[in-house]
Amino acid sequence: MLFLLITNAASIFWQDGMAVLTRIWSYLTQQFTFGRITVSVSSLVIGVIVVTLTVITARAMSHFIDRRIAARRHIDPGLRYTIARLVRYFFMTVGCLLALKQAFAVDLTSIAVIFTALSVGIGFGLQYLAADIASGFILLFERPIRVGDRITIGEDEGDVQSINLRTTVVTTNDRIAIIVPNSKLVSQRVINWSYGDPRARVSIPVSVADDSDIQLVTDTLRDAAKDVADVLTDPPPSVQFLKFGDYSLDFRLLVWTNQPRRHVQIRSDINYRIAHLFRERNIRIPYPTQEFLLRNPEMQDRSEAELVSRAIE
Repeated sequence: MLFLLITNAASIFWQDGMAVLTRIWSYLTQQFTFGRITVSVSSLVIGVIVVTLTVITARAMSHFIDRRIAARRHIDPGLRYTIARLVRYFFMTVGCLLALKQAFAVDLTSIAVIFTALSVGIGFGLQYLAADIASGFILLFERPIRVGDRITIGEDEGDVQSINLRTTVVTTNDRIAIIVPNSKLVSQRVINWSYGDPRARVSIPVSVADDSDIQLVTDTLRDAAKDVADVLTDPPPSVQFLKFGDYSLDFRLLVWTNQPRRHVQIRSDINYRIAHLFRERNIRIPYPTQEFLLRNPEMQDRSEAELVSRAIE
């Protein structure tokens, strides 16, 4: 008798539980239609799950390919970074399209409508964002600037740390990260010290006093460039006599290096040697000089009167 009561109670609770679960499921799967878009709570949850899995998969595949390519020493690190980034963007694009399909049951026509709406938004105020994203793809495909390159933007100089979808991170010698919009790297003048030929010429301007021995100055500047770290002997250092200044003779010392990212330190090392050799050889650094001619009007009149009297005699 007790067993029958327990069985009946369990059956009633099971039926009530199933009814509650069925009602909850019906609420979750109830579809709402907005134009061509059909959405429900369950589809939104599935879409979120798809996006989460997409992000995890894209990151894992990007790291996997990056590690695989890193084992091949002949592949440029910048190219390796570009391939890994493109793989990540590919998986992210495919995953977002699948999430839209699952969450909103959209087809290609609906996606075209969405992109049309986005283009209208871009025209009203998102053009800078679109320009940065387009410039990011230009940097990845054309590769005028690569990860690890030493670049100068205006007064800022540093190494390219990463090229993202909208911005590029540049790290200076002070370990300060500069966030640069990609459109600025594409549209403005940028000096890339690591592009193409690894050698670069470093120019050190020098001015000496106008009574200095030109040949001695030339030999001294060449001696200052000898045995300096990262300065090449082929091509050899050269000296140019630029011009006669107002109170100086202007020269320029030209040296070549295969470490262009160290051009600031190379200039500093050579300037130290120039200062030391100039003191040893008594070569003076110029400084502004002005001459003042003082005249006494009374003495000038007296001198003129004496000249006139002498002329009359």
